[in-house]
Amino acid sequence: MKPIAPSVGLQRIGSMTARVVEDPTALDMQRWNELLERQADPTPFLRAEYLAALHRSRSAVSDTGWSPSFVLLERADRLVGAAALYLKTHSYGEYVFDWAWADAYHRHGLEYYPKLLGAVPFTPVPGSRLLAEDAHARAALLQALLQLAREARLSSVHLLFLSETDRAACARDGWMLRENVQFHWTQRAPQPYADFADFTATLQREKRKKIAQERRRVAEAGVTFEVREGPAIDDGLWDFFYRCYTLTYRAHHSTPYLTRAFFADIARTMPAHWLMFVATRNGQRIAASLIALDPARGAAFGRYWGATEPVPCLHFEACYYQPLAWCIAHGYARFEGGAQGEHKMARGLMPVRTWSAHWLADPRFASAVEDFLAREGAGVEHYIGELNERNPFKAGTLPT
Repeated sequence: MKPIAPSVGLQRIGSMTARVVEDPTALDMQRWNELLERQADPTPFLRAEYLAALHRSRSAVSDTGWSPSFVLLERADRLVGAAALYLKTHSYGEYVFDWAWADAYHRHGLEYYPKLLGAVPFTPVPGSRLLAEDAHARAALLQALLQLAREARLSSVHLLFLSETDRAACARDGWMLRENVQFHWTQRAPQPYADFADFTATLQREKRKKIAQERRRVAEAGVTFEVREGPAIDDGLWDFFYRCYTLTYRAHHSTPYLTRAFFADIARTMPAHWLMFVATRNGQRIAASLIALDPARGAAFGRYWGATEPVPCLHFEACYYQPLAWCIAHGYARFEGGAQGEHKMARGLMPVRTWSAHWLADPRFASAVEDFLAREGAGVEHYIGELNERNPFKAGTLPT
């Protein structure tokens, strides 16, 4: 993909200068991470180390349809705003689906790709996307994105899985907002769950019974788990996990997005952010699930899993029950189960709204998409209402 020309990527916005960086490994990691930590909703996935690993491992590069075009906003050599952006030639690995929009462009003889995307590749985790020292810098950053898109003659700009701060900023600037749903677990307050049994005791009888049955089936199959944190996940375990990860994609007749080199990189540069559950039977490892951790904010994120042989209910044990028990035992306040998956509700994960923001250059298509989003949003609101009405908790025990 042809990169954005340097002359296009350099802009003056008041007292600030915006420029484009096409190599995430060239970022000043300390400056980027310090700005990230000042945001309302930082996550490990937007740390400079994580973004650099995606690039260095060739998981998210132009050859795979992700051309980095990071925007840095500076004032007197101080970083006051930043956004991880990619020129995209497709819509894979995003989890906010706009294939129908691209098809409509194509049918009218227009080019939808490349588009400009603000997101963490392959990572549907909500969080801060517009890194800014204040509201003024955030507004200037949005202005820089639109100037960049217009001057590069791009069809559109999309910001995915936004924090509430970023969503509000986009709404003020007239971006189109899109609503979706994920399922997250939250710790009870003010009195936290004492253990996993205390948590399941708050669920309705049939849900509690179902969980007990699923866990018993795994135990009766002779499966046990070992838990490895951070540096205790050695190269051999990462190799085994990656084998499981690729088998999951193979089972769905797909190709893994992430390379083995990516996992080696994040294991080296971000060891404190990883937790692995490894299932063993008859002395042999048969499955693994990888959880990302944000220890500073007590948040955990379900990421990837796979198994070398089928065991009934093993997926639920490895990806939900083991991680939830660990989160409760270690004082974590939130566990995010990833994109989609209404089945997660039966395991105590409740619906949570997620947001994306969109700008389309062509006013005709922008009007049509705006109408679509209004209708879609009404459907999402109705869906969330239905989900909350049939929540799995006993009366009076729903965590808030």
